[in-house]
Amino acid sequence: MTEPERLRADAMRNRTAILRATEELLTRYHPQQISMEKVAAAAGVGKGTVFHRFGSRHGLMRALMQERAQDLEIAITTGPPPLGQGAPPRARLLAFLTAVVEMVARNKGLLAALGPAAPVTAVPEQEPREAHPVYRSWHGHISHLIHQQRQDLDADMLAHVLLATLHSEPILNALERGDGDRLIHTLHDLVAGLMPDP
Repeated sequence: MTEPERLRADAMRNRTAILRATEELLTRYHPQQISMEKVAAAAGVGKGTVFHRFGSRHGLMRALMQERAQDLEIAITTGPPPLGQGAPPRARLLAFLTAVVEMVARNKGLLAALGPAAPVTAVPEQEPREAHPVYRSWHGHISHLIHQQRQDLDADMLAHVLLATLHSEPILNALERGDGDRLIHTLHDLVAGLMPDP
């Protein structure tokens, strides 16, 4: 292994250790109690390494949330049906929306650390949400699935509407109260109305 390769491997190992440490700390502490120093100590790296890798506490939390979104993206593209390919569009959309709600519900502490309107596709204030790569990917996936079954509908706008529900304060409050199953059932009812069984 060359020196540059070793350095890259060390950087990746440090990144993974930092993200895993942050994830573990979020299970034990309120997000406001998690400092960069605490993360560095838990990861076994220097505080400067954490700052160099992620820039800020917010950058660290955002990277962890994006990793969660990437895991879901992999399941969509290479995983088994119904989330992955091989199932009818309606079944895939139901599985996708369920997975997103479950991901948001599992990561409430992380979302709290990111601040209001943070779910999954949080973006810098000057950048519109729809410019975020995760949002674009999920929007494209939803609109494609709707269009596959219902060419008569405005799949593009419906995808925005479905994703917007995950950024609304009442929905986030419901998830905070543990009403994830209720939200999933409601989204399933909505999709059943849009995309009835053929």
